Amino acid sequence: MDAAIDLVRPGRTTAEIAAVWPKAQEFGFPNEEAAFALQYGHGIGLAIWEKPVISRLVSFEHSTEIKPGMVFALETFWPSTDGWSAARIEEEIVVTETGHEVITRFPAEELLVAGRHYFTVNGPLPAIRENESEPSRRVREMIETSSKQERVGVGD
Repeated sequence: MDAAIDLVRPGRTTAEIAAVWPKAQEFGFPNEEAAFALQYGHGIGLAIWEKPVISRLVSFEHSTEIKPGMVFALETFWPSTDGWSAARIEEEIVVTETGHEVITRFPAEELLVAGRHYFTVNGPLPAIRENESEPSRRVREMIETSSKQERVGVGD
């Protein structure tokens, strides 16, 4: 995934990004169709899944140039050694004029590793949750307006 993220910048293509992902056979699938959406990227806009599509199945024949202002997710599949379990890791990215910015709130390099006590690459994960700041007044107003339109109660 890091190699794919490093390629994100104006002028690159979806085919170049897909090319750094492993072939389906390298992680136990017979072909790219069987592994479709396991090494995957997609645009994010008005809908959660939009063009461009970034995959080994689609991007080599239907490549799209990466341009500033594009927002998309890059997702990867990490199978475990038990042959059954796996993890799906996703990063959201904004393409800037000179490169990219990862906007995912919880960086992949800090994902939990597993076990009774949880660890990240930076050490033990604290058992106490950090407080998040309150939404801005404008965000709160938008939520309240939307809930009135949808007739849904908003808790305090």
